[in-house]
Amino acid sequence: MQVSLVIIRYRKRYIPVAFLAMVIFRLPLMVNKKLSFYKLMGSGKNLGFSKLPDLQQWGILTVGGSGLRVEGSEGELTRQLPGKFIAGWLRLFGCELWTIILEPIEGHGSWDGKAVFGELPGYSNYEGPVAILTRATIRLNKLSSFWQHVGPVSAALANAPGLICSMGIGEIPWIKQATFSIWESKAAMKAFAYGMQTHRSVIKKTHDQHWYSEEMFVRFKIIDSKGTVRGVNPLDGKS
Repeated sequence: MQVSLVIIRYRKRYIPVAFLAMVIFRLPLMVNKKLSFYKLMGSGKNLGFSKLPDLQQWGILTVGGSGLRVEGSEGELTRQLPGKFIAGWLRLFGCELWTIILEPIEGHGSWDGKAVFGELPGYSNYEGPVAILTRATIRLNKLSSFWQHVGPVSAALANAPGLICSMGIGEIPWIKQATFSIWESKAAMKAFAYGMQTHRSVIKKTHDQHWYSEEMFVRFKIIDSKGTVRGVNPLDGKS
């Protein structure tokens, strides 16, 4: 199984088009028989969970297929992943694209009640560069507590040793949130996650206070990437 995440940046004048795409893209994704799962997502302004949206940046996550590698142009890759209609739309509006292809290796949790990345072990022996997807549906009566505590953790990401890149993504603002990050190694990620007192405290609160009605944490091996986000491919020189 392979997973792709396409990060899309629209020009400012096309922000209304980006909102329209969130509605229109559902149909071609729904009828794409190669996909077992997909999500259309917006992005936050900060590196992790964020209240403030970045209305120029959006994401498409797809699950399905195998053996795919990045070859040719970003447009050719997009035609293979979300499909020809979406690829044409993004080309028409001159969008900047960054596509990363991933292989899930370990994790736990569910998304919409499903193990969308298959049955994964809790641990693997892989120690290379790793991508992390952390997502959660926040209980409405816990929103205030959640947002009160996650801000300092997201801010600390900027200076985390071993972090290659990080971005906030999500399905529903403030409620269905996710962070996608890439680290030089699992050791670097664990050093941040468990070495920072504030982060350990937040992890404990999520369980003690039952902040989430659903959550998922998955680690991925990075297969390939293509394109840029804000003019840079975060993985250039990192393989």
